[in-house]
Amino acid sequence: MFGDIEDFLHYFRGLNRRAVRDVGGLSPEALTWTPPAGEGESGWGVGQIVTHMATSRVFFARAYVEGSWHAEEWPGPTETGDQWVAALDGSAARVQELLSGTPAEWLQRPIPMLDGRPTPAWRLLLFMVEHEVHHRSQIQTYAGLYGWGVQHIYGRSAEEAGLEPRRREERG
Repeated sequence: MFGDIEDFLHYFRGLNRRAVRDVGGLSPEALTWTPPAGEGESGWGVGQIVTHMATSRVFFARAYVEGSWHAEEWPGPTETGDQWVAALDGSAARVQELLSGTPAEWLQRPIPMLDGRPTPAWRLLLFMVEHEVHHRSQIQTYAGLYGWGVQHIYGRSAEEAGLEPRRREERG
């Protein structure tokens, strides 16, 4: 659990570093790729997903601060890898700006969700994290399927960490 907003922001900065690493490490083929099928979110290319991630971060942070939901379109382009990284870093800076210095007791205050049901504000921040991880995983799944190079979350593959041989031994 987060004791105050600075605890969360420390965690969020790490989350952003991992997103930047994953998106920034994609091969050039990812720039123009779109799914072979799908409507709406299911048909988005990487640039659209990154735009959505950047927009959603600010969406959740504004809801935390303002207690209501207002979407802002991401103002910058997201057509190149450098622009993807800039969008993620820019939205992280905006989240930092919005949340920094908010009182610790705000974590416990109820915020109405989009359907009107209240939820504790700390849970809203975790929803933002889950949403982020969902889309980062989506991008990394595409990277694996299309051979763009999957980034290892802790810098090592399962095999390098020694996990794969143990699994084989356990299966026996």
